[in-house]
Amino acid sequence: MDLVLAPHTSIRIETEVKRSRFITALVRVDSEAQARAVIAAERAAYPDARHHCIAYVIGVPGAEPLRRSSDDGEPSGTAGRPMLDALVGAGVADVVAVVTRYFGGTLLGTGGLVRAYGAAVQGALNQACLFIRRRVPAYVATLPHASAGRYLAALAAAGFATHTSYEATGVRIRVATSRPDELAALLAEQSSGHVELAADGEETIEEPARQL
Repeated sequence: MDLVLAPHTSIRIETEVKRSRFITALVRVDSEAQARAVIAAERAAYPDARHHCIAYVIGVPGAEPLRRSSDDGEPSGTAGRPMLDALVGAGVADVVAVVTRYFGGTLLGTGGLVRAYGAAVQGALNQACLFIRRRVPAYVATLPHASAGRYLAALAAAGFATHTSYEATGVRIRVATSRPDELAALLAEQSSGHVELAADGEETIEEPARQL
């Protein structure tokens, strides 16, 4: 199970510490190549900034996530690491954070930098809508053509995402869910017990989670 940002999430916030501006971009990505593309875009958007510090976490199936960070000229361990710690501490995967800093003329010191960069990423995370991604069992059923619309409406209202295919024998649905008992009960109620579920492997799904 992973926490991920909602699909297509791209958050940008700005904070100020002792007149230094910290512009944070927090973006969902699916690969290290996408993370690098986001980083390049942020550098291009703010070419005159002194620092573009980065951190990203990319999920790797069957292995530990890929974690990378860079201080980009800030004192070692004062920028990229606290940014990465914020992402790891939140348990979020498939995400890149870029914090662009415009120096305000006042030195923040190592402790001040650590707090500022960590807080910049945490502030963006606080605005994110998070989803839980996990493997769950999938089920199939065949609905009668004449009343398939009623079934599909009831499934959608209950929060079940369905994949449908129209066949000669009826409308075949496939539902991946962590709530199989609710799914079975709903179909039984709608069909007076005539529609039955059959197991059909597993699937990765994403469901809304509470905000951090």
